[in-house]
Amino acid sequence: MAKDDQTFTTTDAGIPVASDEYSLTVGPDGPILLQDHYLNEQMANFNREMIPDRQPHAKGSGAFGHFEVTRDVSAYTRAAVFQPGTKTEVLARFSTVAGEAGSPDTWRDVRGFALKFYTTEGNYDMVGNNTPVFFIRDPMKFQHFIHSQKRRADTGLRCHDMQWDFWTLSPESAHQVTILMGDRGVPKSYRHMNGYTSHTYMWVNAKGERFWVKYHFETDQGIDFLTDEEADRMAGEDPDYHRRDLSDAIKRGEHPSWTLKVQIMPFEEAKTYRFNPFDLTKVWPHSDYPLHEVGRLTLSRNPADFHAEIEQAAFEPNNLVPGIGPSPDKMLLARLVSYADAHRARLGVNYKQIPVNRPKSPVHSYSKGGRMRIDNVTDPVYAPNSKGGPQADGKRYPEDAIWSASGDFIRAAYTKRKDDDDFGQAGTLVREVMDDAQRDRLVSNVVGHLKKGVTEPVLARAFDYWKNIDKEIGERIEKGVKA
Repeated sequence: MAKDDQTFTTTDAGIPVASDEYSLTVGPDGPILLQDHYLNEQMANFNREMIPDRQPHAKGSGAFGHFEVTRDVSAYTRAAVFQPGTKTEVLARFSTVAGEAGSPDTWRDVRGFALKFYTTEGNYDMVGNNTPVFFIRDPMKFQHFIHSQKRRADTGLRCHDMQWDFWTLSPESAHQVTILMGDRGVPKSYRHMNGYTSHTYMWVNAKGERFWVKYHFETDQGIDFLTDEEADRMAGEDPDYHRRDLSDAIKRGEHPSWTLKVQIMPFEEAKTYRFNPFDLTKVWPHSDYPLHEVGRLTLSRNPADFHAEIEQAAFEPNNLVPGIGPSPDKMLLARLVSYADAHRARLGVNYKQIPVNRPKSPVHSYSKGGRMRIDNVTDPVYAPNSKGGPQADGKRYPEDAIWSASGDFIRAAYTKRKDDDDFGQAGTLVREVMDDAQRDRLVSNVVGHLKKGVTEPVLARAFDYWKNIDKEIGERIEKGVKA
C-alpha cells in the first residue's frame, strides 16, 4: 500500500492525530500535558465503553439475513411481511437467560430466540425461546423467577437450592423445567435448535377476520444437543463456543436456516377450547392444530461491529405491524410494556434511532428531544395540527387486532377449564415424546442438578414435583439423589 493511500488515525471528530503510541509530554521524561485532547478522548471513551447488560439474556450472539415467504398465508393475515413471495431483511439474536455477559455458552439454560423483521410497514419483532412454553403464566412472578436463577445477594454465587425452591413452589413451571432438564437444555449450537415465540398472537386478514397463531421456527440443520459432560468440558475449553460456532459457520458459507411454521386456531374456538390457549405454560396439540408452513429464515451475514449491531439491538414484542396483534396472554401483555422500558433504561430514550434498530420504512413521528437524538425534528411537533404534519389513517390501518373482555377487577390465575393442570403436559412429554435414552439422560441431569446444594425441605418438594410429572421418573430421581 502506497504511503499516500494508507488510512490514517483520527480523533472521533475526524481530526488527524500525530501518534498512536505516545502522549504529549514536557520533554521525553516530563509530565503529560492536559491539552493532549487525543489522550483525553482515548481515556474518557474507554471509561464509557460499556453499556448496562440486559437483565436476563445478557450473554448472546447474533447475525443478519432474510426471511422469504414460501407459502401463501394471506387468507389468515394481511401483514406485508407474510405476503406471497415477500423477502424481508432480518436480524436474529440468540442468548442464554440467566448467565451474565461473560458466562459460558454451554450452561444448562433456556436459549433466547429473538428476531427483528425490517418490514415495509415498520419493524416487526418476535421475542421467544428455544422452547414452546415458559416457567410461569403471570408477569407478577417474572422478576422473582429471574432473581431465583441469578446470584445470591450474600455470596454472589448461583444457587440450585434457590432455583428449585422457586420451581417447586410454582407447579406451573413443570412443563418448562422438564424440557430444560432434558436434551434441549443444552443445544449443540444455536444452529441446532428450534425457536418459538411461545406466546399466542392474533392474525387479521384483509377481510378483518381474526385468527390465533403460534410460531415455530424449525431448524433445517436438525436438532442436536450436548450432554452434561460435553457441556461442562466445553464451558472450560471454549466458553464462547456457541458464539464462535455461529460466526464460523456463516464465514464458511454454511448459512443456517429455519423453516417457519404456524399453528392456527379460529378466533371463536379459543373461548371453548379444553384448556386456556393463552396460557404460556402449555402447548397446543398438533393433532388439534397442525403446522402450516410460512417461509424460511436464513442467516448470511455476521455483524461488522458486535457492540453496535448486537449489544445495542433492541427487540420488543410491542413492535407489531398491521395484520398482527397481541392476544390475552398475560405474560405477552406485560412484555408489551416491559421490553421497551428496559431499552429506554439501558440504551436511552432514542434507542430506535441506533442504526441496528432503525426501521427500513419511513418514520413520521411526533417524538422529539431527549438524549442522543439523531433525527432532525421539524415543526409542527404536535397533533392535531393544521400545518401539514402527519395524520393517523384509521381507514387504511384500522385497530382490528382486538378482542373483548369483561369482568370484575381481580388477581387470579386463568379460569380453570376441563384439561387445565400443571403437570399433565410435562408427563405426556416424558412418557410419550421421550424415548428410553432421553428419559435416562433426563434422570441423570436432574439428579446431578439436585445434588449440587439443594437442601431440605426443598429437596423433598423436588421429589414430589417430579412424581407429579411422572411417578416412575420421580422415584428414579429420588433414588439417584439418595444413592
